[in-house]
Amino acid sequence: MNRDQLSFVRHDMLPEAEPPVTEKGIVKWLRENLFSSVSNTVLTLAAIWAVYYLVSASGPWLINGVWDTSSLSQCREVLQGQVGGCFSVLTERWNQLLFGFKYPTHLYWRPALAFVLLFVALAPVLFSKIFPRKMLVLTGLYPFIAFYLIWGGTILTPIFALLGIVLGFLVYRKLIYQSAAMGLLGGVATAFVFWILTGMLGDTVAGVLALEPVASRDMGGFMLNLMLGVVCVSLSLPLGILLALGRQSTMPIIKVICVVFIEFIRGVPLITLLFVANVVLAYFLPPGTNFDLILRVIIMITMFASAYIAEVIRGGLAALPRGQYEAGDSLGLDYAQSMQFIILPQALKISIPGIVNVAVGLFKDTTLVSVISMFDLVGMVRGPILASTAWNGVYWELFGFSALLFFVVCYGISQYSQWLERQLQTDHH
Repeated sequence: MNRDQLSFVRHDMLPEAEPPVTEKGIVKWLRENLFSSVSNTVLTLAAIWAVYYLVSASGPWLINGVWDTSSLSQCREVLQGQVGGCFSVLTERWNQLLFGFKYPTHLYWRPALAFVLLFVALAPVLFSKIFPRKMLVLTGLYPFIAFYLIWGGTILTPIFALLGIVLGFLVYRKLIYQSAAMGLLGGVATAFVFWILTGMLGDTVAGVLALEPVASRDMGGFMLNLMLGVVCVSLSLPLGILLALGRQSTMPIIKVICVVFIEFIRGVPLITLLFVANVVLAYFLPPGTNFDLILRVIIMITMFASAYIAEVIRGGLAALPRGQYEAGDSLGLDYAQSMQFIILPQALKISIPGIVNVAVGLFKDTTLVSVISMFDLVGMVRGPILASTAWNGVYWELFGFSALLFFVVCYGISQYSQWLERQLQTDHH
């Protein structure tokens, strides 16, 4: 056989060659994400320059910051003309920024404990796949525990409030088989009658397992923003769902009521509703009636947020194909069952970004209560702290700290919503 006709067959594999430098590691990431084109390169260089400018300008202000003086004048004496922030206002007035200037200092442990328990109560709701469903009992009890810790007074007040809700729910379950409207009205009426009867007990139960009471006017700081944000978001979501369903109802009276409510609330600025809560509501109440200001503000902010959430959820309901509604009918489900098991889970999943957007905006809008003389975080900064002679002129430090607190909360809400969307993702395109 001719030697030229023989073919060579390799018995051993060649060793793997290293990929080019431009196709691995940090170089590949930079080339693909920051320098993939001329326009991206220009934007990257501009962003690097902007970051450098901000860091070089704010770096000395942060590094040379003073933390241990008792006034702005002492800060300036320590700095001696150098650039630096006067962060001593944060170390000296941290309690007022967080709890207000009237909340008793020896009772700070109570709102702090309520804040810690908030995460325990939210855990089984936000991460239902991780925590056992038995923890939902604590979630249901948390509002009453938090009220007892923050406001104090007799423990019978939150107990009676809980019992009223339980009795109302039992009546609702009993009457709902006859009519949904009758069940709802019967449950609400039962709860109110029970609360009125127990409220007549008054002073006879005032000292039973009582904590030192704290008036609503003594609450302020970031604690007030958190209270308003958590309560109003929690209440506005179910109310918004009811309004969205009511707007799509075939019953004319219910539909008209929901449409008028939603359109009126969405057409009025929140600050106007807060002024109504602060001033106008008193004219519609009997003389001598003491209607707590925080409760009035909660009602108005909840109404405002529920109208926006109703429109977001209505968009989710409209996005579902007609076949989903027909699926419930084909299975023999009634309206309530179809909504509970088929329609609302899908509509709420679609509406998550819009609901989170409303929740974040609502939490930031709680700072508007400062215009009606409620000393929340911004109210404390603009009022007692900057009005004092010791810290008059400290702006960047106080407002920067306020912005940081709000950013942490709002960013956490946003990240959770993105995580929840990934968990609920069912398509794999």
